[in-house]
Amino acid sequence: MSELADLTAVDLLAGYREGAFSPVEATSAALDRIRELDGRVNAFCLVDEEGALAAARGSEQRWRAGEPRGGLDGVPTSIKDLLVTKGWPTRRGSHSTDPRAYLDVDAPAVARLREANAVLLGKTTTPEYGWKGVTDSPLTGVTRNPWDHSRTPGGSSGGSAAAVALGMGALSLGTDGGGSVRIPASFSGITGLKPTYGRVPLYPASPFGTLSHVGPMTRTAADAALLLDVVSGADPRDAWALAPARPAAPQLADGVAGLRIAFSPALGHVDVHPEVAAAVAAAAGVFGGLGATVEPADPGFDDPIEAFQLLWFAGAAAVVGPLLQRHRDHIDRGLVAAAEIGADVSAVTYLDAMAVRNDLGARMGAFHLRHDLLLTPTMPIPAFEAGRDAPPDRMTDRWTSWTPFTYPFNMTQQPAASVPCGFTADGLPIGLQIVGPRHADAAVLAAAHAFQQVTEHHRARPTR
Repeated sequence: MSELADLTAVDLLAGYREGAFSPVEATSAALDRIRELDGRVNAFCLVDEEGALAAARGSEQRWRAGEPRGGLDGVPTSIKDLLVTKGWPTRRGSHSTDPRAYLDVDAPAVARLREANAVLLGKTTTPEYGWKGVTDSPLTGVTRNPWDHSRTPGGSSGGSAAAVALGMGALSLGTDGGGSVRIPASFSGITGLKPTYGRVPLYPASPFGTLSHVGPMTRTAADAALLLDVVSGADPRDAWALAPARPAAPQLADGVAGLRIAFSPALGHVDVHPEVAAAVAAAAGVFGGLGATVEPADPGFDDPIEAFQLLWFAGAAAVVGPLLQRHRDHIDRGLVAAAEIGADVSAVTYLDAMAVRNDLGARMGAFHLRHDLLLTPTMPIPAFEAGRDAPPDRMTDRWTSWTPFTYPFNMTQQPAASVPCGFTADGLPIGLQIVGPRHADAAVLAAAHAFQQVTEHHRARPTR
């Protein structure tokens, strides 16, 4: 039954309903895939085989009785190791964390997964405290790209991306503070959504504040909608959480006919690899055939990298500043450097960066009065060498030097998805980013779904 590991969550649920196979068989297939492949990519930092199989057996009994409970009953799912999970240590990729902390607490999204009776397989790797756009840490080592093990899968949700791409669970929960769902989705050839900020509640709060979102990492937009509908909604522990929205899954059929879609191949200022540019331009053209009006249009903002970095470095100082005296030698050197810069940020300078952020949000609000959606590349480059913070041709090792399409939309808190749209000549995935106005998560997913209904890129699988 190894082929069950390659099925989507939607397909698994249909198979359970029809009695074609069981949650125990699907979970066993996912666990077999982990045993077979995780040694090559290092996607998991914790696997709970016993707990997963026990949950799968309970699900199997419910399906056989015709009484499934919850929207994900029996679907194998993983969780990025930034999200606290009852009974499992949350190490955040760091030697500085206490494995005994939060053992009796589920993050809101994890609690919703349990209520939906998802089968929780384990926790996926992250760079230390999720601070950068690749996935390696002093605690868990280097995570590798499922398409080419010499390359990075991206980050910071790189473990989740590699797991989903290789069939080590149909679904995963990631986090995204500057692209951390979309970067690895692009580099690893899967679908990832950063929802509107607050759509998925978070607890404990991220030290990076209102830049950080929780989002689905899946093979398809249909699975992303299914997972989003389970984990979204208010939670009293998150003061920024939004009220429940209309479920996204029933709106997938809305498509894009009649929408006004802007295509910005470079946001007006980004150098894009020619293979990426060609694949994304071809993908943008698909939407015209689906009934949308697609026109070239840049949002009209300069690169907000300085303001973003100031906000991000201040968050780094908040998370590791108190730890440096005891743990400096065991913390990622890049994170230490970022924290030291952030420690010198004054309140006035921080507020200046927030003013840039507010202006950017207003500009995008005005832009979306004219354009329902925005298409861009997710990443300007294909995946580069694993174990590096940046490609060798960059003047700096900062991860923000090569992620110019992702972090602006963390500043604006808009929903943004990455979907596979092609491959380089070397066989590396390329991602298309679909951005919508705040609260338009369902429209972004409907556009992604419409694209995937007429293309095959998301069906490709890495060679095992």
